[in-house]
Amino acid sequence: MHEKRRCECLTTIGKQCVNPATVWRKHDDGNEYLVCKKHNGRYFKPFPGTGQPIQEEHKPRTIGYLRVSTDEQDLDKNKANILHLANEKRLSTVEWVEEKVSGTKDWKKRKLGEIMAVLNTGDTLIVSELSRLGRSTLQILEVMKVAKEKGIAVHAIKNGWSLNGTMESKIVLQVLAMVAEIERDLISERTKEGLKARKAAGVILGRPKGPGKSKLDPHREEIIALLKNGSTKTFVAKRYGCSPENLMNWISKNKLNAEVKP
Repeated sequence: MHEKRRCECLTTIGKQCVNPATVWRKHDDGNEYLVCKKHNGRYFKPFPGTGQPIQEEHKPRTIGYLRVSTDEQDLDKNKANILHLANEKRLSTVEWVEEKVSGTKDWKKRKLGEIMAVLNTGDTLIVSELSRLGRSTLQILEVMKVAKEKGIAVHAIKNGWSLNGTMESKIVLQVLAMVAEIERDLISERTKEGLKARKAAGVILGRPKGPGKSKLDPHREEIIALLKNGSTKTFVAKRYGCSPENLMNWISKNKLNAEVKP
């Protein structure tokens, strides 16, 4: 019979619990810990003889992300493919997240953004193909960067590609980054050509001359195009030699918030 004594839980601020212990709980480390009824083993427990807390083990999550279309057969096929991959890699039970919005909406404002915010190291995101993550290479690369930083594995079935720390996945990321940079340059060039054509047609470009001019004014159309196509404010600000704060002030001052939304 175990002797009753003070609870071995640590409180959320790291101090020893002072409640009387009445319940024995077996931890994953194989040891039993005496805890109080209030905590019931829900909080951290000290390693034997060290007083250091044992964190509750993170249970990896597997998310099957689906973009819903009118074709139910296509949806069922994608679900089956995701389940097959999850079973093949012996992942945890798949949690389904279905998205009905248009792919033109920025990924951060979709359910995908909510998913990426809560997933952690060891979790997995499975999609039928990379194009489900964003409407441009720029957006897809953004999602990939967030996943890499947080240690989230990403699998794209149709593309046969995984972001899992391997050399192959690193090469694919580098290629995506190169394609994204090419996209940015093409947007910039198309905008410049469009401005030249408008100028040649006699259209007066930019804001009227006078006080309050900004060095960003000559690049107005180009900045709008880049932001609408998924470039971050940090990237655009760096491209035109200003801080993100100055760029945001310039956007607000010129009432461009609606125009620059992806």
